[in-house]
Amino acid sequence: MPVNVYFAAGAADWRDYEPHLATALAEAGVNATVLRDVSYPAAVDYIVTAPNGEVTDFSPFTRCKLVQNLWAGVERITGNATLTQPLARMVDPGMTESMVEWVVGHTLRHHLGMDAHILGQDGIWRNGITPPIARERPVAVLGLGELGRAAGAALAALNFPVIGWSRSPKAIAGIECHSGEDGLRAVLSRAEVVILLMPFTPETENLLNAARLALLPQGAVILNPGRGPLIDDAALLVALDAGRLGHATLDVFRNEPLPPAHPFWSHPKITVTPHIAASTRPVTAARVVAENIRRGEAGAPFLHLVDRTRGY
Repeated sequence: MPVNVYFAAGAADWRDYEPHLATALAEAGVNATVLRDVSYPAAVDYIVTAPNGEVTDFSPFTRCKLVQNLWAGVERITGNATLTQPLARMVDPGMTESMVEWVVGHTLRHHLGMDAHILGQDGIWRNGITPPIARERPVAVLGLGELGRAAGAALAALNFPVIGWSRSPKAIAGIECHSGEDGLRAVLSRAEVVILLMPFTPETENLLNAARLALLPQGAVILNPGRGPLIDDAALLVALDAGRLGHATLDVFRNEPLPPAHPFWSHPKITVTPHIAASTRPVTAARVVAENIRRGEAGAPFLHLVDRTRGY
């Protein structure tokens, strides 16, 4: 008998996922009926959704074994009091690859000082300053989940000394790991490039505030492809204007799309990329969805379950 999978992420996502989800379920050996409209919620076995999806009240779905989110971020859904079913976040290999490429690309851009040459084609021969080699440029990765680990490993493979920080202790080959407030201070005091890949929770909001920004070495660069509220925007502008920070490349913001009049757009030391560092890829994400449904039917543990107490 087929299991009932309610695709509740919305019509736009359905257009992207429909062919890939059917293929992935078949490859996983799952006999499933994928529904777009549900008249009897108690017959639904699995829900595939997104934070802006069609379900706001999960309580009628009494048989549902898992709510599978299509986004890596779950902060917009974990606060729903009706969501009592297990919740899985999306850890998509395709998204991880794109995040690593964005992080490595922008790290190398700043490490090599590419802007001076790309933007300085004015006939002046500037060869008096050469960048250090990678092993001389400490890079901090704040957040050592799937994305942070992958980005850190890629940078370590290029010989950057990677120092990582997470709220709880971690041990990761090739990354010097720290945790706790003292660990964060130690990491920031050494980091010439800081990469933010933390989830957004009440504890991580304004993680980089004025006091912590002041710990960074003179001229340090910040890359934020994680969550906009991890940085105190006003404190960042003050640090940039004072010349303490060299640059900030930001992919995520408190309000998106970033309003046209926002000072980030025109600031000479800020690069805005429009939330493109990493997006869920339907081809690879559909396989993650299918695998979790297969696990549910086989009685195996689900992948990437959210810890409600921690918010991710």
